Amino acid sequence: QVQLVESGGGLVQAGGSLRLSCATSKSIFSRSTMGWYRQAPGKQRELVAAITSGGGTNHADSVKGRFTISRDNAKNTVNLQMNSLKLEDTAIYYCDANSGPFGYHYWGQGTQVTVSS
Repeated sequence: QVQLVESGGGLVQAGGSLRLSCATSKSIFSRSTMGWYRQAPGKQRELVAAITSGGGTNHADSVKGRFTISRDNAKNTVNLQMNSLKLEDTAIYYCDANSGPFGYHYWGQGTQVTVSS
């Protein structure tokens, strides 16, 4: 059974920073595009950022310049550094490992990020 274990969520004031991490097995991590999605109450799940196995990245326009996705191949971990957090960043953040739109998708259990004023 594939497991993605997330950590790092919490409560932070607007303008603050948080770092999310997601760990999985080497066999999955080494061949997957890793991503972070989020889902706010009453909204659809949306892509926040993704990074390919080769290190190519993609960030949603709403987080460009504030969030940075990275992968630590030695630890089989993907990280999301979130700076200058805004109220609208409040959501449950999910880690994803996938092999493309027609391949597999594995999800983490989600971690709550709450930004307060």
